[in-house]
Amino acid sequence: MLDSDSKIWLESRFKNNVRFDESMSRHTSLRVGGDADAFVMPEKPEDLVEIVRWCRQKDIPCLVIGDGTNLLVKDSGIRGIVIVLTKCLKSINKRGIGRDGVIVTALAGARMQALCSFAIKNGLKGMNFAIGIPGTVGGGIMMNAGTAYGSIKDVLDSIKILLPAGHTKIIMRENLNFDYRRLSLKDEVKEVNQGLPIILGGCFCLHPSDPQKLQKDAEEILKTRKARQPVGLPSAGCFFKNPLSGKTAGELIDLAGLKGKSIGGAEISLKHANFIINRGRASAGDILAIIALVQGTVSKKFNINLEPEVKIVGQ
Repeated sequence: MLDSDSKIWLESRFKNNVRFDESMSRHTSLRVGGDADAFVMPEKPEDLVEIVRWCRQKDIPCLVIGDGTNLLVKDSGIRGIVIVLTKCLKSINKRGIGRDGVIVTALAGARMQALCSFAIKNGLKGMNFAIGIPGTVGGGIMMNAGTAYGSIKDVLDSIKILLPAGHTKIIMRENLNFDYRRLSLKDEVKEVNQGLPIILGGCFCLHPSDPQKLQKDAEEILKTRKARQPVGLPSAGCFFKNPLSGKTAGELIDLAGLKGKSIGGAEISLKHANFIINRGRASAGDILAIIALVQGTVSKKFNINLEPEVKIVGQ
């Protein structure tokens, strides 16, 4: 996918911030995945714009990631360039009063937990639903990340996106279409874009509150999450989306008798059936086999098709 001239340009432009044939197992929370042809870590927003334009001009596919916490990369790896946002887009700032509350701006490469902590320290209510959710703000927006306490769509005021041609666009919340664990942009954005946009950040509408109370609530939420979910082993969090009605994905997998089932180094957690964990030697193929087992068994027993919440990429 990358010829020698492309590699020379990438090395001269990004120096130590580009790696070739980089194992994606180092950059995903599942700790699996084959090599990416190139892995680029832009240091400044203008570097990001440049690499996106260059990829478009060269017709080289690029995949933009954050922390890789909701990503399963296949063993065959990723052709083209992986671009990570955690260096160039990580600031969080309080912008002032907005339409309905206090506006906090968080760039896409900032961690969700950093945003939660910022809100608590500044006495701003609204982000505690995300306590314990791993990954970055950009990924959280794309996935409409959430818990039983709320989701991104409840607090998002606007987003800023980068179009492949290199210019940016602000989209207000009324022009954003949220589904369960998904954000879809309106058709006119896709037409202008001529490709997929990159989320650069979001503005969040929060409300004044007592920092001590927010901290106490956050500690309780985190304690509950840790008690219910497996910790200490690589995973991507809840793997399957919950059906729109009825039992949760975890309950269905449990009732199907799959808790604790393993294939190779991949295992369905005994603590929470909607977690697939890596016992330390799993391949992406093992995890894909577990996915197929879960989907086939649940479909056969309950006539319900479970859809992965985790994004599966690679050849």
